[in-house]
Amino acid sequence: MRFNDITLEALEYVLPTETVTSGQIESELSETMQRLNLPRGLLESLTGISERRVWPLSMKPSEAATAAATKAIDVSGISPDEIGCLINTSVCRDFLEPSVACIVHGNLKLSRHCLNFDVSNACIGFFNAIELLSMMIESGKIKYGLVVNGETSGELLASTVKRLKNNSTTIEEYRSNFASLTLGSAGVAAIIGPGKYSNTNHRLNGMVNMADTRFNNLCIGQHDQMKSDATALMKHGVNLAHATWKLAEQELENWSDAAIDVYIPHQVSLKNIEMLNNVLKITPARQQLIFMKFGNMGPASIPVTLKMAEENGKLPLGSHIAMLGIGSGLNCSMLSLTW
Repeated sequence: MRFNDITLEALEYVLPTETVTSGQIESELSETMQRLNLPRGLLESLTGISERRVWPLSMKPSEAATAAATKAIDVSGISPDEIGCLINTSVCRDFLEPSVACIVHGNLKLSRHCLNFDVSNACIGFFNAIELLSMMIESGKIKYGLVVNGETSGELLASTVKRLKNNSTTIEEYRSNFASLTLGSAGVAAIIGPGKYSNTNHRLNGMVNMADTRFNNLCIGQHDQMKSDATALMKHGVNLAHATWKLAEQELENWSDAAIDVYIPHQVSLKNIEMLNNVLKITPARQQLIFMKFGNMGPASIPVTLKMAEENGKLPLGSHIAMLGIGSGLNCSMLSLTW
């Protein structure tokens, strides 16, 4: 789908102050690792992740999302009364119900006429929300839309470490829980609007999506446990990304490695990035990567990476940016943005 006149008006994030290193996690698991004959340093060497951020266990996803949204609204200069729809995309949730979106809506004191709901789709929920809001704006239903996300992976990380410390933990159980040790936390929010009123001119050009739900059982997550077949997930996820890339070449303008200046890819691990580069034949030097210091932040990873790239002067005016999202399930979305 191509967008006609949609812009990214604001993008802001918040991060926890507490850092947990891969070395600290392995120190907690030292007895289990010795018993299973696993070498120290395995977590970082296999994933490339040296540390990740975690909120206090009392932190709720809605609080992180609200903090990021408050920053985005303040920076944009847009009146909250002009926001016609708020979509939360967090994997983590305060409760099964009500939605995280309605809690954030209440925290921000948005208009009673502002739609609010959750979109849950693993690591690509943020993409889905952007597309939904873009369609609402182009149809004239709303003027501005707000996407929020709050990930609080500390509970899952702590419960996984506790479980793996059990004397009966097998090597198979260690492997299936391994991905949980890579997760990080953050809050992020974006405001989407019509180009004719834009203060930024960061243009969303279009997006393509593909699914391969034959593999919906490769990563199964609960609030306190996530099991995954990391090898199969990486293989089939990258294959889906390749098919989605081919679709983007057909549907989106100037979609090629030669025409793309900056990549913001899905960030799970170093091996995943390397396989993605090889299969898509994209230039690694053009990638912006933060997973090494922040881990896998789920749907927050790509928008936080984009904002950090801007802060670090990596997005010159007019840059063509490719955002590459892959989510367990499996689903893949790719978004074209001109900065």
